[in-house]
Amino acid sequence: MGIFPDEVILQILARLPVKPLFKTKTVCKLWYRLVSDKYFIKLYNEVSAKNPMVLIETSGSPESRSSLVCVDNLRGVSEVSLDFLKDRVKVRASCNGLLCCSSIPDKGVYYVCNPMTRDFKLLPRCRERPVTRFYPDGEATLVGLACDVSKNKFNVVLAGYHRTFGHRPDGTFICLIFDSDSNKWKKFVSHRDDHFTHMNKNQVVFVNGALHWLTGSCSYILALDLDYDVWRKISLPDEVSYGTGNRVYLLDSDGCLSLIQISDAWMNIWVMKDYEKEVWYMVDRVSLRCIRGLVPGIFPIAQTGECIFLATHKQVLVYHQKSRVWKEMYSVKNSASLPLWFSAYAFRSTIFPSD
Repeated sequence: MGIFPDEVILQILARLPVKPLFKTKTVCKLWYRLVSDKYFIKLYNEVSAKNPMVLIETSGSPESRSSLVCVDNLRGVSEVSLDFLKDRVKVRASCNGLLCCSSIPDKGVYYVCNPMTRDFKLLPRCRERPVTRFYPDGEATLVGLACDVSKNKFNVVLAGYHRTFGHRPDGTFICLIFDSDSNKWKKFVSHRDDHFTHMNKNQVVFVNGALHWLTGSCSYILALDLDYDVWRKISLPDEVSYGTGNRVYLLDSDGCLSLIQISDAWMNIWVMKDYEKEVWYMVDRVSLRCIRGLVPGIFPIAQTGECIFLATHKQVLVYHQKSRVWKEMYSVKNSASLPLWFSAYAFRSTIFPSD
């Protein structure tokens, strides 16, 4: 077992999927010690950050529990089950290997889980919910998950317009934040007039200690600073135009905010490399002529500096920026009731514990 230095073994193990990785703990005492060490966990999470994935929530019967399809740029397609939650759930947010799921039969029940390690935490019910409720359907407009791997903690954010029981909505914007360290919820109130599309709700981005959503009008980014519990607006690049065939999406690119604008023939990509000064840089301009027939229904889901995952109604594509090559990674053979982009989330495999 001493042929290779420990660091070489660590580099090899850090590139395994989680399930085979955990099996290596039974090989010998040395591997068990290496894999369980905090240094290795940090290394594994850093390596996985360079390999983006897409998780697609598959639609089954109303009585069946949720299952996921994982589209991995390196390892292909695999199935992931959430049966360990023992509940019928809907995925609401994804961040750094964790998922936030809400119970379908029991409103107000939320889980945070790691689908790869099958660890999960049932969040305590917020005491505010019996007294107040979100408008219009009783559920939060925005659901965000912020997983800080460096601090080994996570936050869940539920935000939406408020209606006091028995009264009409008054325009108040309620924000409830769960902190994994304290295992408690806290609340703060503001007055906002923001609206969001389904796609903008799904594409919540956690960078620089804040959660970010693109507003429905695509006129600005709404950011929630989790250190100070403050909402703020972030401007888009001056060159971005919305409407008349242009669509805009917000993603995470290697820890930076990224904005992608898709038109009939081009995909323009900006990255905010200076977060404090809110300075955007255009990093790529991609011709869409070779996939022209798919452009009206294509949506970017996940991104790094090397590749971009995009979903259509029935396909998941990956675009490699260096080689400028498009590749189909996954397709639905039968007639899906909902387009794939409707329930697709950016993901990466980590061994971050959720409990």
